[in-house]
Amino acid sequence: MDENVRVSRLQNGLRVVTESVRDVASVALGIWVENGSRHENPHINGVSHFIEHLIFKGTPTRGPRQIAEEIESLGGTINALTGKEYTCYHTRTLHEHAGVALDVLSDIFLNPCLRNDDVELERDVIIQEILDVEDTPDDFIHDYYLGSYWPGHPLGWPVAGTVESVSRITRDDVFRFMRERYRADRVIVAAAGHIDHDWLLAACRERFGQLESGAEETPVDRPDFRPGVYVAERELEQVHLVVGMPGVSMLDDRRELAEVILAALGGGMSSRLFQSIREERGKAYAVYSFQSPFRDIGYTGVYAATGRDTVSEVVDMIFGELREISVEGLGAAELERTKNQLIGSIPLALECTESRMFRIARNQLYFDRPIPIAEVIAELRAVTNADVVELAREIFSFERAAMAMVGDAEASLVSLPAA
Repeated sequence: MDENVRVSRLQNGLRVVTESVRDVASVALGIWVENGSRHENPHINGVSHFIEHLIFKGTPTRGPRQIAEEIESLGGTINALTGKEYTCYHTRTLHEHAGVALDVLSDIFLNPCLRNDDVELERDVIIQEILDVEDTPDDFIHDYYLGSYWPGHPLGWPVAGTVESVSRITRDDVFRFMRERYRADRVIVAAAGHIDHDWLLAACRERFGQLESGAEETPVDRPDFRPGVYVAERELEQVHLVVGMPGVSMLDDRRELAEVILAALGGGMSSRLFQSIREERGKAYAVYSFQSPFRDIGYTGVYAATGRDTVSEVVDMIFGELREISVEGLGAAELERTKNQLIGSIPLALECTESRMFRIARNQLYFDRPIPIAEVIAELRAVTNADVVELAREIFSFERAAMAMVGDAEASLVSLPAA
């Protein structure tokens, strides 16, 4: 499955990675830069996401409508995303239109106009986006939790910034930040699908060969955990809550083991939390577990939405499941079923060229090498119940747990269990 992944590096340090899949009609193409909200300071929180918006506002040869039309008129899609540690500009088109996709993406990436009028216009758009998240409690709760658990640290800040921070970002801030962060040795061009590596490498050498390198190492520190119960009072019909604790980092060799634990806990309709909280007791419609790993740290969480009068009961059930896994692990049948669930999901995800492109790019970002599918499957198959208990005891550390609630709630509704 991975023998068709190839990686090359230009003289300036830019990496080109492809996965050739000849029996598909599409190619997904992305320009990735190792830059996200983690690399900001409080004054310009949200500038990475601001840049993502501004890049689509036009180049000297293309207006914003033309950028969209050139891709969409071919049946393709064009979009972008900003995370805490990276930004990606990406397309998905028929393979015969890969040249058009690369031309458009490279143009907006290398030649954005960044006009003052665009900065002001997009500032208003982003503020509306922020307000939209704040009006959506099942989205807002995650930002609120992380800001409470990792206060004052860039990983705890919202990717889009706040109304206050976005309101003060200037065009000069944007230019300065791009000059510092958008360097060739932080950039990856990734493509998956019906794509020829040598063609893409030559095309990237022509388009990106003059992009300046010399990215400076940016010192980053790890946030401190702040346990406790945090409440954002809102007049809502439900209380949205996140219970969270430490997790594994992207570079932790136990990341696949953590996936097994989280999948069994709350990774689907057959998971413990879904069955106990929703199916057996009817206390929530939505409940799931998740992990958010970053380069050097991570956190593990459970989300649920329930009524004010049942918050305490739901929280007790969550901690009960965490405690049971920490002590007994997973039953033999449950462990095998969960491993098969994760292993089976891999080829299903890889039916999409966009998923393949995201995968090979992230592997370069974090590991600087392709990660063979066989390696991932072998790690999943090797998980034992003793491994589950050992890691669960570490990450389900109640003394470092925090809980955030949004809704008609107060801290006295719950008490976190002792270690």
